[in-house]
Amino acid sequence: MAVQKLREGKRAVGTMVRMIQDPAVAIVAHNAGMDFIMLDLEHGPYTMETVGDVFKVGRALGIGCFVRVPELAKGYVSRALDCGATGVMVPMLESLEQAELLVRWSKFAPLGARGFGGAGGHSNFIGVTPDATPAFMAKANVDTIAIAQIETAQAIQNIDAIAAVPGIDALLIGPNDLAISMGCAGDLLGETLDQAIGKVAAAAKKHGKIFGMHGPDPLTERWVPKGLRLLMSNLDTNILTAGFKAICQKYKA
Repeated sequence: MAVQKLREGKRAVGTMVRMIQDPAVAIVAHNAGMDFIMLDLEHGPYTMETVGDVFKVGRALGIGCFVRVPELAKGYVSRALDCGATGVMVPMLESLEQAELLVRWSKFAPLGARGFGGAGGHSNFIGVTPDATPAFMAKANVDTIAIAQIETAQAIQNIDAIAAVPGIDALLIGPNDLAISMGCAGDLLGETLDQAIGKVAAAAKKHGKIFGMHGPDPLTERWVPKGLRLLMSNLDTNILTAGFKAICQKYKA
């Protein structure tokens, strides 16, 4: 599982899924060697029903089942986990208080206050007996990760406080929105963004968090030697487009 690899200090590689709704996308990703997929509920059309359908297949295969929820809300964070997500990412998280809420809704007590649901996607539809509940909760807190997506100038200012929150497992750079927020839209390889990302990498190292990014290859390649471990590259629409273009370029006159 992707989460286990990350807990062990290894790199996990995956992609964003924004268009494909067929649960077979988890099979295709697994067959290709992906460690995880991340369903995009912020910019994609998915419902929780789709999340549950895709992640039933993903969990059966052992591929990481991550989701980016539309916003920081209990109804998204906790429910996505109950649907079988093994990682939840909140976009534009930018304060200590928001980080604490993410932990509150994504982690069981005593770390957080996630509501306990019995049989569901998160338990492979097996009911949890009362005597097994404490062990189930403790294991779930380890087997799932809470990801703060860092993509605003305010988040950079507060990065040390965000990274210090117990239960926040990963800090993941969203370079496009971060560059826009910092007044350098489109300049993903410039000094301004480089310094900002460096602060996130340093905070992750200082507080023992996972450093992640979803960015273009030149930026990703720059940061892999500097501790980047949660690596998300490309998205399904671009991957399909590239494949279709390759066919056209090869055979069309």
